[in-house]
Amino acid sequence: MKNNSLQDQLLKAGLTSKSKAHKVKKQKNKQVKQKHKNKLDVANEAALLAEQSRIKQQEKNRLLNAQQNQQAEKKQLAGQVNQLIAQNKIPKGDDGQAFNFIHHHKVKSLYVDDTLRQRLVAGSAVIVDAGKAYEVVPADVAEKIAMRDKDRVVLINAVATRQEDEYYADYEVPDDLMW
Repeated sequence: MKNNSLQDQLLKAGLTSKSKAHKVKKQKNKQVKQKHKNKLDVANEAALLAEQSRIKQQEKNRLLNAQQNQQAEKKQLAGQVNQLIAQNKIPKGDDGQAFNFIHHHKVKSLYVDDTLRQRLVAGSAVIVDAGKAYEVVPADVAEKIAMRDKDRVVLINAVATRQEDEYYADYEVPDDLMW
C-alpha cells in the first residue's frame, strides 16, 4: 500500500473535486513561495540593520580611540614639560628681591637673587608655570617647553637687546653726550 496524501484520499472518497484540490495545491504553493520570499527579505533587512549598526559602532569606537589618543598625548606632553622644568630649574634664592611679572592679566611676584634678576632681564632665563608655583629655567629649555605647551611659558624677555648691546660694544659713548 502506497502512502497517499490526504488530498488523494479525499479525492478517492469523493469528498472533494479535482479542481478544488488543484486550487488548494496552487494556493499552498503560493503561500510557501511567499513565505520563503518574505523570509529572505526579512533576513536581508536584518543583515542590513546588523551591518549598519556594526558600521556605526566601528565609527564610534574610532572616534573614542582618537579622543583617548589625544588625551594620552596631552598627558605625555605635560609629563615631558614637568620633567624639563624639574630637571632644569634654576634656584631662585627666596631671600632676594621681588621680581614682578604679569600672568593671566594679574601681577605676580617671584623672589629672586640679583644674579637671577639680571639673567631674567637679559633674557637668558625665563619664568615658566610649573602648575602650583612658578619656576625659572634657562632660555633654551624654555624654547623646548614652548614647543610642547606655549601656555606654560610665562615671561620671556627679548634677547634682541642683548645682541644689540654686543653690536654696539665696539663703539665708545662720548662723555659730553646729553640725553
